[in-house]
Amino acid sequence: MQYSHKDMQGNDIALPTGKVMCIGRNYLDHIAEMNSAVSEQPLLFMKPSAALCALSQPVAIPTGKGECHNELEVSVLLKSTLKNASEKEVYDAIWGIGLGLDLTLRDVQAKLKADGQPWERAKSFDGSAPLSCFIPIDQITELDDLHFSLTINGEVRQQGHTALMLHKIVPQIAHMSSEFRLDAGDVVLTGTPKGVGPLFAGDKVSVELKGHLTLDTEVINE
Repeated sequence: MQYSHKDMQGNDIALPTGKVMCIGRNYLDHIAEMNSAVSEQPLLFMKPSAALCALSQPVAIPTGKGECHNELEVSVLLKSTLKNASEKEVYDAIWGIGLGLDLTLRDVQAKLKADGQPWERAKSFDGSAPLSCFIPIDQITELDDLHFSLTINGEVRQQGHTALMLHKIVPQIAHMSSEFRLDAGDVVLTGTPKGVGPLFAGDKVSVELKGHLTLDTEVINE
């Protein structure tokens, strides 16, 4: 099914399907669980538009490529172009906020890391960024005080709080815009907290952005 950005009522948002800009290592607890180091500057990577899919549909994970892990993140939909943007310009460019999964082929990523190669094969495959609907920014009181969670088969696996980000939402997008032009319809995935782990066909998944949205889905093999 072709992806399009959706609002809370399930209506199409009149923005193109753009790229996904991601930040890694943005929560200390996740850095610790991965035995990684805090990056000297924000760790940035991208997913192409083909990575986008609807989280309301079953989450299809690749087969034959090792474990595929969940990474739940707050997502940001942009409505205008940003380049070398100020924080005010970033805030004014936000259409809304949602949740997204940065699906990660962990075994593939581990081998790429060991070989000193980029992560795209592990992070940027088709369907690797399932997204929820988006809540208009004027309905979000405080970007730096959002609580979100991921539950698998009735057990809470991830819990996050944007106050704990090393690079907060607006400043990180401003930094991204100093490195890469961001366009209307682009989505920013803002980093994952601890609790990443493998997904399996048949898993029942629930995500929540506290006070704003809850969404249930399931995992299937691609």
